[in-house]
Amino acid sequence: MAQVNLFEKHMRKVSLFKGNREALYPDYIPDNLPHREKEIDKLAEILVAALEGNRPSNILIFGKTGTGKTAVVRYVGRELKRAEKVYAKRKIEFIYLNCETVDTPYSILQNLGNHFIEEWDEKIPFTGWPMDKVFSTAKERIDEWNGIVILVLDEIDKLVVKSGDDILYQLLLLDSEMKNSNLSIIGISNELKFTDLLDPRVRSRLSQEKMVFSPYNAFQLQDILAERVQLAVKEGAVGEDVIGICAAIAAQEHGDARRAIDLLRISIEIAEREGADKVNERHVYMAKNKIEMDCIAEAIKTLPLHSKIVLLGVALNEEAGNKFLTTGELYKIYMVLSKRVGVSPLTQRRISDLISDMDMLGLLNTQVKSFGRYGRTKIVELALPVVEVKKIVLEDELLVDLQGAKLASQKKLFF
Repeated sequence: MAQVNLFEKHMRKVSLFKGNREALYPDYIPDNLPHREKEIDKLAEILVAALEGNRPSNILIFGKTGTGKTAVVRYVGRELKRAEKVYAKRKIEFIYLNCETVDTPYSILQNLGNHFIEEWDEKIPFTGWPMDKVFSTAKERIDEWNGIVILVLDEIDKLVVKSGDDILYQLLLLDSEMKNSNLSIIGISNELKFTDLLDPRVRSRLSQEKMVFSPYNAFQLQDILAERVQLAVKEGAVGEDVIGICAAIAAQEHGDARRAIDLLRISIEIAEREGADKVNERHVYMAKNKIEMDCIAEAIKTLPLHSKIVLLGVALNEEAGNKFLTTGELYKIYMVLSKRVGVSPLTQRRISDLISDMDMLGLLNTQVKSFGRYGRTKIVELALPVVEVKKIVLEDELLVDLQGAKLASQKKLFF
């Protein structure tokens, strides 16, 4: 008997997507960006100097996540490279770096310099060189190239928070020391106040031009989604009602276009798995729940170890059916769990800070409750399903000894 391939039963008999599925991913750059015409035009107005043979001003671009900052910059960069072939008086290089991954002064200069080094054995290595050698090599090669470099630093605030503003000073110095080439910087940030961290000299030179992107509203998000649907989805598979729901949900969360696009794509994928020939409202809310749980899982996984122990303590309390959990009771549970995994407990005051942090993240709910003549105290409860929290927390290999932990109704632990 022939063996059935593992993937055979999962193969789509009918797909709701047509050719260009990539159009429903947030990093896709379409030929048209609705409701960002003004921003595109302003950015092009600044960068046209490069086509004229001059160094464009440095630019800082601000706006919340999903407001189209990166898409606009990459779109204009693509159009600039196309125009270079026709209009440019000097060579132009457009380089994009995401500072969430390229996040050290060494890696910034290494990535920048290697764009202009063709021979593999001459490239700047990932690590191992002194910083002055990396700087001088990058400067020498860019200057030999003899053109205009536009360097995009996305998530620039994360670079500054982690490594300070020395690298920005070095990049500005790089431009001033080159004789044949020029370097312009475009910084993209979600944080309007990140410039407060910069040295005044760096701040003034870096922010020669500023742009602020406002959040999309629900009607604008509908237009964005409708265009993506035309590119990626078969006719009739996604109705205006579904587009409207996705847009409305994303508009409630600061007008995040990435969120809206992800929500729509996952809704379609869920409908496909069910064998449906059309996406409906139920699919959208299933997708919403999935995205939220994925975000929650990521938030919990990145918590410090002691925060995970506190979170597990609250989960065990609710699993045991206890109604109230005061911060004092939670601290006693935390002490036992900490000793069980062999870590030194933090002070009660520090645990109160961790509880407040998780309250702000939406993982815990806290409220002050009055007990009459016995005073007032803070009550702690989970803001998420107990089963999901326990499952995610116990994935941490350092907490493997707590797999069987349970809590009696008297808030005493037993294993």
